[in-house]
Amino acid sequence: MSMSMSSSGIRRSAASRVMATHDPLELCASTAVTNELKIVRTNEKEQLQGLNDRFVSFIEKVHSLEQHNRVLEAEVTLLRQRHNEPSRLHELYEQEIRELRARVEELTHDKSQMHVDCVQMNDALERSREKLEEEGRLREEADNALKGYRKDVDDATLARLELEKKVEALLDEINFLRKVHEEELQEMQASLQATQVSVEMDMAKPDLTAALKDIRSQYENLSARNQAQAEDWYRSKITTVSEAAARNQDAIKHTKEELTEYRRQVQARTLEIEALRGHNEALERQIGEMEDRHNQEIGELQDTIQQLEGALRSTKGEMSHHLREYQDLLNVKMALDIEIAAYRKLLEGEECRLSSVGSSAVQSGYSGFSYMSPRSYTLGAYRRSKPEEEEDEAEEEDEEEKEGEEEEGEEGEQGEEGGDDEEEGGDEGEEDEEEEQKDKKGKDKDDKQDKEKDKKKDSSKDSPKESSKDSSKDSSKESSKESSKDSASSKTSKN
Repeated sequence: MSMSMSSSGIRRSAASRVMATHDPLELCASTAVTNELKIVRTNEKEQLQGLNDRFVSFIEKVHSLEQHNRVLEAEVTLLRQRHNEPSRLHELYEQEIRELRARVEELTHDKSQMHVDCVQMNDALERSREKLEEEGRLREEADNALKGYRKDVDDATLARLELEKKVEALLDEINFLRKVHEEELQEMQASLQATQVSVEMDMAKPDLTAALKDIRSQYENLSARNQAQAEDWYRSKITTVSEAAARNQDAIKHTKEELTEYRRQVQARTLEIEALRGHNEALERQIGEMEDRHNQEIGELQDTIQQLEGALRSTKGEMSHHLREYQDLLNVKMALDIEIAAYRKLLEGEECRLSSVGSSAVQSGYSGFSYMSPRSYTLGAYRRSKPEEEEDEAEEEDEEEKEGEEEEGEEGEQGEEGGDDEEEGGDEGEEDEEEEQKDKKGKDKDDKQDKEKDKKKDSSKDSPKESSKDSSKDSSKESSKESSKDSASSKTSKN
């Protein structure tokens, strides 16, 4: 736009010089026009300088974005390397987990073996306890038998004492009978001596002494026989009691020996039971400690696995976030590249137009001036034919639509090449672009209809065509530049 206005300013300055040579009356008007042209040129220079500064800032921004893209690409490579490294770490942890699981299985097997040993020891302990109870029962039976034997000994002792008492009573009775017999003998002798009866008979006199001797001998034999019988009975009883006592002593001794042996066995079994109980408690305590330790190790390993999985998830999230940022930056870069290409095309087109129009502008100005009056030139330079202007604008809009469609096709191809990970966003962007294109086409149709109506209304008011072509072309080019800028800015905003 600035270049077109500068070219029109050149033509107008040349026309003003020619007007000054031909018509001095138009000097004031030409000076006013030149002042206006100077102001317009200064404004155009300022606008061009602002656009150049903006273009430089865009280039710097593009360089910075390219550098940032390189940094992001390096970060993405590092993240991919890190993403590959945790797989090896995962394999190492998996191997360690397998080893720990094998160790846990081995310890579980040892635990089951220890449990079997513990069950066997408990069975042996139960058998020892049953044997101890049996030995205790036998001991009680032996104690009961010993008590019976002691009772028998006491009974035998009592029987011996009773027999001794009976022997003493019999001896006393024998002595008493002996005394009674002696007294009777004495009494009989005294009575015989006192009675001196003499009986004369034909028979011989009986021998009393012999009878007494016989009686005495009979009683002595009877007492001796009774004493011997008593002594034999007493002796037999004493022998029986002694033999029973000896037998009881042997049984008591044997029972005492058995009781001592049983006590020794009970003490040994008790010590063995205590040792087995202590060993069992030690094994149970060891099993509990091993279970606690292995449970703790398993918990630590599970925590480590969860931490690694969390780190892996966070790394994947960061990686996806960086990829999204990278894709956004790529989209921004593509939009900036498209905008830069559009500016480059505009600048190249403007340079070509200036180079082609610059040489022909002066010639057309001089040749056109010879056929127009100064006043008609000045008026024609600033008057525009609306129908022709609208036709040029319609043509420019059609060209812009074609260029926009080509640029959108290029954007779609670039988006397909660089944005495989964001197909959904690309589809939405294409749908938005299609809707915007439809809106633009509808607006263009409405504008064309309005312009045709304006053409019909203003066809009678148009001025000569030759003087208005340059101005209409300049205005159409300016509008095309502005529309291209608007389209580029809209594309950047879409991207």
